Amino acid sequence: MNPVAVFDTAITRAAAGRPAAFTARHAGGGVHRFDPAAWCQDSIAGDAALLARCTGPTLDVGCGPGRLTSALSGVGRPALGIDISAAAVRIARGRGATALHRDVYEPVPGTGRWRHLLLADGNIGIGGDPLRLLRRCRRLLAPTGHLHAELAPPGTPPWSGTATVQAPTGADMALDWACVPLDDLSALAAETALRILGTWTEAGRWFATLTPR
Repeated sequence: MNPVAVFDTAITRAAAGRPAAFTARHAGGGVHRFDPAAWCQDSIAGDAALLARCTGPTLDVGCGPGRLTSALSGVGRPALGIDISAAAVRIARGRGATALHRDVYEPVPGTGRWRHLLLADGNIGIGGDPLRLLRRCRRLLAPTGHLHAELAPPGTPPWSGTATVQAPTGADMALDWACVPLDDLSALAAETALRILGTWTEAGRWFATLTPR
């Protein structure tokens, strides 16, 4: 089972109300727990302050079942979600979100013009290479755009690269992912021509807003 299939299966199970949580474990000891059931909710604690910062057209990278994309659309803010999981995109569209089955590194509508980008729910870990991802996000943003990222709490050991996930079938599979704590963000921003505008925490979640230099 490949990584996309694991996300498809987990999200489909979560949408049906079945247990779907799974954990990625890095060889260096890092752990990241995925909770598709939370993604399928209408909102989770901490979302409101994040969404309030998205005051214009927003690209939700790794939108999952469209929780945040549909919330923005519901209050009249233009939003597009992209995700590699076809199941996630179907669910997102079913709840009224505009979503594309698309990898962030593939051509994306509005490249260079998005006023806001979201990397929520740990999605700064997508692909296991935060430097590459942040550089890509910078190219997607307008020159004065804002990237809103959710990070691991300060003091969390950082890790990146290939982790191991136990698939629902019981077989182990490789997943490229990363964990970026808040206190590692300054160095990443400097290397990707971004600067940090501010940080905040709510409901045990940690966030930062960045903009191109």
